[in-house]
Amino acid sequence: MTVKELSETPGFKAICLPDPERRIEGGYCGDLLSWVMGRAKASQAWVTIMSNMNIAAVATLCDTAVIVLSEGVQPDSGVAETADSRGINLISTDMPTFEAAAAISKLI
Repeated sequence: MTVKELSETPGFKAICLPDPERRIEGGYCGDLLSWVMGRAKASQAWVTIMSNMNIAAVATLCDTAVIVLSEGVQPDSGVAETADSRGINLISTDMPTFEAAAAISKLI
């Protein structure tokens, strides 16, 4: 599945999609950024409630396909612009983290 296809799935909403055709090949859930850096893999959808500027840095290091902000979290000021300029896809959902991850798992 592509990031664009995920963003068009009911319950998910695109915030910025600089690379909409990026394929999602798995998923990772985590909110402790140092933990995510050591465990998330390239091309995964990273589901988190973290919304600060550091998520862009972690997503770049891990080469995640998309950051999915769960639980209705919105990105802090400037995060969407930074993500867009760095080629990082960013999507939001009101779903709890567990439900978002389960939904993504079923789709991929």
